[in-house]
Amino acid sequence: MKYINYDKNRYLKNDMPIFQKMFRRYWDTNNKILRLVYKILFRYYRNKNLIDMSIDTKIGEGLYIGHPYCITINPKAVIGKNCNIHKGVTIGQENRGVRKGTPVIGDEVWIGINSTIVGNVKIGNDVLISPNSFVNCDIPDHSIVFGNPCIIKHRENATKNYINRKVK
Repeated sequence: MKYINYDKNRYLKNDMPIFQKMFRRYWDTNNKILRLVYKILFRYYRNKNLIDMSIDTKIGEGLYIGHPYCITINPKAVIGKNCNIHKGVTIGQENRGVRKGTPVIGDEVWIGINSTIVGNVKIGNDVLISPNSFVNCDIPDHSIVFGNPCIIKHRENATKNYINRKVK
């Protein structure tokens, strides 16, 4: 199955943002002309939604973007499958110090509104990042994160009822 179909399964009523459709179609085809067309359309619709994201960003299948506005994702960030990203999220790069680099985000991660994840940090699987959280440290699997500085609480099935219609 192609990436676009995995992502569509996460949305009700096929209401996936157009820039995401173009992003996935770009990766689902090997035709150079179609890739160019999808890249141009991706840029247009990405800018229309105030999304700062590269066509080259590595994102696993089953991406869900709730309220797709004002999101920043560094091109070098890696995002796993079945992840939810909401309005105002920043996934950014640290340019100096011990955390120099970009985040690697695991599978089944829910990132709440206006959350920020920066630096060379690893976010485990089954992690819920509460709205308005600032994350600049590694987060283990099965955790809930909140606040600034981030507070980490272990919780089995942390994203239960937050991440729906998961792809296998």
